[in-house]
Amino acid sequence: MSEVGSDVATACLRWYGSNARDLPWRSPSVSAWAILVSEVMLQQTPVSRVMPLWEEWLHRWPTPADLAAAPVGEAIRAWGRLGYPRRAMRLHACATAIVERHGGEVPRTLDEMLALPGVGDYTARAVLAFAYGQRHAVVDTNVRRLLARALHGVEDGVVSLAAVEDLLPLPDALAAKASAAMMEVGAVICTARTPACADCPLATDCKWRALGAPLPDKPYRRPQSYAGTDRQVRGLLLAAVREAAGPVPKARLDLVWSDAVQRERALLSLLEDGLITTDSRDVFALPDAP
Repeated sequence: MSEVGSDVATACLRWYGSNARDLPWRSPSVSAWAILVSEVMLQQTPVSRVMPLWEEWLHRWPTPADLAAAPVGEAIRAWGRLGYPRRAMRLHACATAIVERHGGEVPRTLDEMLALPGVGDYTARAVLAFAYGQRHAVVDTNVRRLLARALHGVEDGVVSLAAVEDLLPLPDALAAKASAAMMEVGAVICTARTPACADCPLATDCKWRALGAPLPDKPYRRPQSYAGTDRQVRGLLLAAVREAAGPVPKARLDLVWSDAVQRERALLSLLEDGLITTDSRDVFALPDAP
């Protein structure tokens, strides 16, 4: 690969320089821990919902040691209504491991990052690239869609890590910026349903556009309904425990949802996930609550 990278990386970098969103975790002064927190919070969650909570978390727990010293129940409580609250538990476990294994500093190698609880390949590579300026292929849904369309003319093509890495410039810092740039183009321009092809830096050479923007082989998945699902009931039950000043009696939780079978199923799943605890099945609390 050349010093400036492939035509794809070069075009995305040029566009990114003028159009990147001003997101707080992109500030040069932000720590690796803050970037790790942002990456976990952004999983399946819009940027607009993440920003205020991310700022609150970093104000309260600016280092892994700060979070590790807090009860895991406080992490769950602070997670609020962001959704998928097991992420709060994973962040707490991750902070604890960083303190115990790495002296409180987010590790700098891929193997060490992947060994942290709940950290997968995407998150590990994203933190190393965006926090430490390392040359890693960072491939999320947005990058896969962008490159599948632009390079292969298809909607759902598989894009390998090796193929993406081949697109990156050789200098580490520029490669890290190129990874961010490709993600940004995919996130705000090459969107799934309404891509802004006229504004895309890859429009001229995009194979998908040249083919008339063919529809995917499989229809778009409809967003999963939330109302009435076990996930909604879990959220209501957890909110009742999270927002209480102390342990919550079962009778109060029984008022949260009228369907007793679904309510009990959701309650059991919260217990199995460790998001709430009980000694008697009559009173429930967050983990580590006094």
